[in-house]
Amino acid sequence: MRVLFAGTPAVAIPSLDRLARTDEAGDRSFELVGVLTRPDAPIGRKRVLTPSPVAGRAAELGLPVIKAARITPEVTSELASLAPDVAAIVAYGGLVPRSALAVPRYGWVNLHFSLLPEWRGAAPVQHAVIHGDDVVGASTFRLEEGLDTGPVYGTMAVTPRPDATAGDLLAELAESGAGLLARTLEGIEEGSLVPRPQDGQPTYAPKLSLDDGRLDWGQPALALERRARGVTPEPGAWTLLDGQRIKLEPPKLRPDVEGLERGVLSWDGKVLLVGTATHALELVRVQPAGKKMMAAADWARGAGNPDGLRFG
Repeated sequence: MRVLFAGTPAVAIPSLDRLARTDEAGDRSFELVGVLTRPDAPIGRKRVLTPSPVAGRAAELGLPVIKAARITPEVTSELASLAPDVAAIVAYGGLVPRSALAVPRYGWVNLHFSLLPEWRGAAPVQHAVIHGDDVVGASTFRLEEGLDTGPVYGTMAVTPRPDATAGDLLAELAESGAGLLARTLEGIEEGSLVPRPQDGQPTYAPKLSLDDGRLDWGQPALALERRARGVTPEPGAWTLLDGQRIKLEPPKLRPDVEGLERGVLSWDGKVLLVGTATHALELVRVQPAGKKMMAAADWARGAGNPDGLRFG
């Protein structure tokens, strides 16, 4: 089966590696004919143009790489010249027009990190964590022009750890989802797998912005703890102190501490707490503006006595 792979971030690499794997006899289960990824992007303070994680891995595997921010008619012709039987897509980061969808005879198979039709969109795992979903998962579906609307080939589900961040779950689903994607392509080639229409009420997971990471201390502690985990590592949880932004790693729930005013810090020399609409949260690690992430207790000691200060 001739496979075109499309993907950009590190979360797509396990799927690329799985499709590139050889069996014990040295024969590939799939023939990867090329990789489509986003163009090099400026990274770091010096804004150095850097290939995408998938582009870097594809180069290591010796695969031809097509870099495109948009799938134009010229790019579509280049994809068609590879004569793929199917295209596997994992977090490419761009729309696939109808003309390109028609290139592979088996279409485009998307690995999406949700149990469709839940959390269609760019940030499904992040929204699932923020909303406290008890079960998360991944789906393979046939790509259409609509937003994650195509019929589903297969799913897999996991129960997240109570303290799991979005980054933790994405890493887990990237590994297990790679197997789901490979099994889906095998089933398509064998003719044993037929996609079924999505069933249920869809929910949507738009890309998160920096504002989505700001913690509103007027919310309940559980909602704040979930939001902090859902925006970790990106865009990151944060708050304001004296007009300066402070980044926060996910705090711990402290249901044993009540009565602390919303957003107000409590420091006893060992543990740094902050009040919410319900019970307190214990801050674990913080990053003041212009400094590195550090233990909350170390920051509190260095800041003098933060007891009674208020986050905004």
